[in-house]
Amino acid sequence: MVAKTSKELFSFLAKQIESFLRTHHNDHFEEHQRRRQKGEEMTDEHFFQLGFTFSFPVHQIGINKGHLIRWTKGFDIADAIGKDVCHLLQSEIDDLHLPVKVAALVNDTVGTLMARSYTSPGKTGTLLGAIFGTGTNGAYVEKLEKVIKLNKMGAGGDFDKSTGNMIVNTEWGSFDNEMSVLPNTPYDISLDQESNNPGIQMFEKRVSGMFLGEILRRVILDMIKDGKTELFRDESSGTNDIHSTCTIADDSPLYKQWGIDTSFLSIAHEDQSAGHHITRQALNRDLGVDAASSEDAEAIKILVEAIGKRSARLSAVAIGAVIISTGNLTLTAGDAVADGEKEVLEEEVVDIGVDGSLVEFYPGFEEYIREALREIEGIGERGEKRIRIGIAKDGSGVGAALIALVAGGREGSR
Repeated sequence: MVAKTSKELFSFLAKQIESFLRTHHNDHFEEHQRRRQKGEEMTDEHFFQLGFTFSFPVHQIGINKGHLIRWTKGFDIADAIGKDVCHLLQSEIDDLHLPVKVAALVNDTVGTLMARSYTSPGKTGTLLGAIFGTGTNGAYVEKLEKVIKLNKMGAGGDFDKSTGNMIVNTEWGSFDNEMSVLPNTPYDISLDQESNNPGIQMFEKRVSGMFLGEILRRVILDMIKDGKTELFRDESSGTNDIHSTCTIADDSPLYKQWGIDTSFLSIAHEDQSAGHHITRQALNRDLGVDAASSEDAEAIKILVEAIGKRSARLSAVAIGAVIISTGNLTLTAGDAVADGEKEVLEEEVVDIGVDGSLVEFYPGFEEYIREALREIEGIGERGEKRIRIGIAKDGSGVGAALIALVAGGREGSR
């Protein structure tokens, strides 16, 4: 669906909640409607506690209060900016008289962190929850005394001080928007300029699945237009027979913004077939490129590998920064021995939960991350071995449910 206003969007979400209740909790739903019609008093036990996963930058001032700072990932609904997204959703839920209370506002990275913490097999707590999918972001556990922002919030910040820790949503998708250190190419520049949020989410535009296909599309188009390259030109297609002619359909997705899905990159990246037959089939089926040669497919594979590897290595930068900043790899006397000579003890493990299509399905993505981690000063080969990366499947939803359960319990005990 395409929503032009915040009401349209949150009304749609509320209706999906209603559909879920009717399908999976219809008895409770019908009983709630009967109670409401009879004017009976409602207590918290009559309501479901909802964990609201909202994967956009917000200024969160409470467990279920947060004002939208800006949209990312292609969303652009202007009238929602600055509003409390929990209130917007709760209002639409109330309009439908649903037995649901928004108990917690949860970024998907926080949900992933919670879900991994709940299922992690080790003795150590999970340090970081990270998303590498349509977008990218991370949330980690930080010591309270290092979160200086809390000092500026005064009475506006209500939080539990008993653990001495705070979960920090980094919003690292916007790392280095000023472009002081990030790699940059003409294709990155044009993609950003033609996006709906130029100059924003510059790290995400080089890492996340939403943008990798578009980067590839722009490179391919540039090569097609460049008379010096021979991509999709039969003159150099040594394996094409004399009867085949490489053609690009007029309505090819190559000519449309966002025309290449990142799944195409996954196909080409892992293609080990003779003559890159699988990639050639995908070029025909998905991009309208007919009779591409094996040389063409090999060139595409080289481009895909470069784009995918850059994404993974940049992902390692974000992960490594959190690990080093928190001091979780502080060397002990035993770490001075040569790499590989000392077995990693369970209590030395740094646990990281990840979710998202890139890290779960893109060929070799985690190994590229690990390769880069080994090259980072302060981590190295020994440190990389201490890092355990585990998939928190559907972590954003599972984690939100766990947080809603805890938040609902706290509210009920007051």
